[in-house]
Amino acid sequence: MSKKESKAVPKKKEKPQKILLKNQIERYLRIPLFLLIPLALFNTGIYFADIEVGIFFSCGFLLYSLLVIFFYVHNKPGIMANLISFAFEQGQVQKELLKDLAVPYALIDLDGKLLWANPLFYGIIGVEKPAKKSVTQIFPEITRELFPKKNNLTEFNMRYQEGFYRVEMRRVVVYDILPEDVEVEQEQEDGLIAMYLFDETELRKYIQENKDQKLVSGLIYIDNYEEALEGVEEVRRPLLTALVDRKVNKYMQNIDAIVKKLEKDKFLVVFQQKYLQQLQSTKFALLDEVRSINIGNEIAVTLSIGLGVNAPSYIQAYDAARVAIDLALGRGGDQAVVKDGEQIYYYGGKSQGVEKNTRVKARVKAHALREVLESKDQVIIMGHKLPDADSIGAAIGIYRLAAAMNRNAHIVINEVTVSIRPIMNNFIGNNIYPEDLFIDSGQAMNLVDQNTALVVVDVNRPGYTECEELLGMTKSIVVIDHHRAMSDSIQNAILSYIEPYASSACEMVAEILQYIIDKPKLRPIEADAMYSGILVDTDTFVTKTGVRTFEAASFLKRSGADVTRVRKMFRTDLEVYKQKVAGVRNAEIFLDDYVIGTLPSEGVDSPTVLAAQIANELLDIEGVKASFMLTQIKDTIYISARSIDEVNVQIIMERMGGGGHATVAGAQLQGCTLEEGKQQLQDVLEKMVVEGDI
Repeated sequence: MSKKESKAVPKKKEKPQKILLKNQIERYLRIPLFLLIPLALFNTGIYFADIEVGIFFSCGFLLYSLLVIFFYVHNKPGIMANLISFAFEQGQVQKELLKDLAVPYALIDLDGKLLWANPLFYGIIGVEKPAKKSVTQIFPEITRELFPKKNNLTEFNMRYQEGFYRVEMRRVVVYDILPEDVEVEQEQEDGLIAMYLFDETELRKYIQENKDQKLVSGLIYIDNYEEALEGVEEVRRPLLTALVDRKVNKYMQNIDAIVKKLEKDKFLVVFQQKYLQQLQSTKFALLDEVRSINIGNEIAVTLSIGLGVNAPSYIQAYDAARVAIDLALGRGGDQAVVKDGEQIYYYGGKSQGVEKNTRVKARVKAHALREVLESKDQVIIMGHKLPDADSIGAAIGIYRLAAAMNRNAHIVINEVTVSIRPIMNNFIGNNIYPEDLFIDSGQAMNLVDQNTALVVVDVNRPGYTECEELLGMTKSIVVIDHHRAMSDSIQNAILSYIEPYASSACEMVAEILQYIIDKPKLRPIEADAMYSGILVDTDTFVTKTGVRTFEAASFLKRSGADVTRVRKMFRTDLEVYKQKVAGVRNAEIFLDDYVIGTLPSEGVDSPTVLAAQIANELLDIEGVKASFMLTQIKDTIYISARSIDEVNVQIIMERMGGGGHATVAGAQLQGCTLEEGKQQLQDVLEKMVVEGDI
């Protein structure tokens, strides 16, 4: 008979306890009888020493033997009966105690079949003695993977019907503990699982009530208060302000919140945490309500909301709200940010950042940067990995500033891509510039010390920089970037200038240079480099271009930038152009509004740059709201995302661990192929379309 067949036939467990107990007691009672044998031998030996003494001892031995036999025969039945009765009663008491245990308790086999349970357990499942039904069927949340291994203990939580339970499972190997009504397959005798259920429904209720009653601190800022009022007739400006105030107050009244206006464009809100889910489920509809206000204003009013949740104290909750509002503003506004401990959640952010007409912030940051550089003897500048024209152009602008202040300056470049090679060729071998103008990460780490200022341009995430290790080697860090801030942005910067409205880092650096006292004069090749950065990031002044973008370009043109010279730098050869055409041809339409393509990196000098160029080209297709190109370098998939104005590709790329701008964004994927990365992108797009996020 096979093993499988033998298992299929269950055996009724025999109960040998009484028999074993009787045999043990009987052997104990026979001990005096067994002792008669050595006494008889001892008596025989005495006869050899002295016959008279032997006869005397034999009489005593005979009397002793008769008494032992008499007591054994006469008392044995009564003793056995009493002991067995006592043992039986003890077993019954134990069984009753097990049944009356105040904790739901059950025994299951290694396959999960329910063998026995006490009344409380049966009361929970609502069935009395289900015929060997598996606990995995009774409790859908329990799987065999949760069963304990060997003698281990496993604990987990589950929900069953309306209750919440903490489940404990222990392996037991004691065969004799089973009640009489338990039947076990022979092969399962040494493997059983004791299962305990602890009802935590009421405990969870009180925990949730306590959590719901926690106060959430929030800050609400009007992103473009001054800009919006400027586009409205003076007589109607109070009406616009009143409408915004009314929208904010009415929305917050629905969640029983306290609203306090701090300034003309700032509000403080406090409400119970139980209403937070309501706000999240509607994705902070207040953002859309305020944006819809139109009384003739040319610019839509947008809000930024920052909430601090689950903080140990009210002060810490307010501090978390301030961090959240800073993130919302740093990402371009028109969005809500919830900071829950170390977790950051983003909502909204569909509209593009509003260009600020005032340059007060740029002027303040320029003077702060000058003070930082004046306090240090050396400046190290770095951008992001696989640098582009904007990254190298902004770095050269900062270099000019540092050189004008007589500071030693170096630019960290680890890999010269095809997109920056024409720019760098103007500097390498040029006697005007030091030989160590461009250095790699190893050289930078050898040079940096506490008297070094580290300026990071065109990136604000540590993992994306050319050399992340440098961030921990000096305390004087400056960040200048135009990408939206993320929760993992560089945290230890003494000066952070992040403006998502800006077209490029080169635009920001150009503004800074104009506000520096005794501003340095750019050389023509330096102006060319910065102009190239603006040109590339705006797709030749097509995307994300504002008034200040053209003003920065004008400054660079006055500084010697030559449009024709710049255009010649970015001409490509015929083979690269053919690769671009092939990439366009292989692209596919997805969900009617999006185009996705893949670019093999074999034989391509700079796949990421070419992928970005193809993505820009694909936007010229009628009906396309956004384009995505994927390419692979080593074990990393790079995604270039582009749009015009209908879709915010930045929030799409954030879902995939990336970021960028509303119209220009990207992401990096690890451990997957091009096709797998493409599928991940398609899944994200489908989900966001269904949820209404795009």
